[in-house]
Amino acid sequence: MSFGLEDTERISTQHLVVGIDIAQQTHVARAVNFRGILLGIPLHFSNDDAGFSLLLQWMKDLQETQTLNDTIISMESTGHYWHSLAAWLKDRKLEVVLVNPHLVKKNKENRDNSPSKSDIKDAFVIADMVKNGYYTIIKENSEVFMELRVLMANRETIVHRLVSVKNQIHRWV
Repeated sequence: MSFGLEDTERISTQHLVVGIDIAQQTHVARAVNFRGILLGIPLHFSNDDAGFSLLLQWMKDLQETQTLNDTIISMESTGHYWHSLAAWLKDRKLEVVLVNPHLVKKNKENRDNSPSKSDIKDAFVIADMVKNGYYTIIKENSEVFMELRVLMANRETIVHRLVSVKNQIHRWV
């Protein structure tokens, strides 16, 4: 995880900082400027090409209305739902970074002294953390490593189902 001065200095007055709260079906995005001031309205978008294109257009519109030249997009590294969005954005030569989910949870109270949770608030907290330099660059993983991750997730699902079936058989007996 990066916390150096060089990371906060990378965020210039020309940056649109986008925080995305990742979910299985619908993601939420919020944007801030280099000072952490909210820009635009929250965007709810689907976890597919149409939703990703909507996000891209939303960011372009914000850049245009705020006269900003650069964008940094951030999300939590929880689960696997962020992988497809991150790959899609990176294919379009956009800068994508990750934030630590534990730090997001701890930083929720910094803005409004409330531990309350909402997707919109989480997206804002993620963007704010990146604006302050609390993020890490996504490491490129080999295709073999990515396939191994998918296989491990599939194995976990199968083991869970097997245990469930065994328990059901025991109840029948």
